[in-house]
Amino acid sequence: MKSKLERDAILDSIHDNVQDKNMVRHMLATEAIMRTLAKRLGENEEEWGITGLIHDIDIELVEGDMSSHGKLGADIAQELGASDAMAHAILCHNEAHGIPRETKLDKALFCATPLSELITAAALVSPDKLSGLTTKSVMKCFREKSFASGVKREQVAQCQEIGLELEEFIALGVEAIKKISSELEL
Repeated sequence: MKSKLERDAILDSIHDNVQDKNMVRHMLATEAIMRTLAKRLGENEEEWGITGLIHDIDIELVEGDMSSHGKLGADIAQELGASDAMAHAILCHNEAHGIPRETKLDKALFCATPLSELITAAALVSPDKLSGLTTKSVMKCFREKSFASGVKREQVAQCQEIGLELEEFIALGVEAIKKISSELEL
């Protein structure tokens, strides 16, 4: 679906629109998780990966207005060549819009986004960063509600809607993000 050159154009657009390096890391981590999920579920890895990469491209442009976040992002994504399905997933990943998640892509993005946040937070407190993370250690962080309290755990747990148990979903996420640890500088 997307060529390497188009991904580079998308990354350029992300860097033009998102100055917060941690947000860019979040988007890259979400891309890695989405690609791994697509492979595991027999879906289009490029489409799912790019959806994860671009899902928060509008976060700084909307200046904290969560009622706009996702709407502008879906429009920008389509201008960059995203399909209607990708734009819909971006739009409905923000619960503020009340748009039902219908497809596996919609549901995967919804639960992958907070998982990338949880894994990144766990890596930041681990002495060995990402290399020292295990599924067990991230599961412990998941159960510890005071850890990364902003992570919506109920959203992560909705991985069952795409056919994965929580522990398997977290394991896939940890392995996906470990593969890009140098890019994330973790």
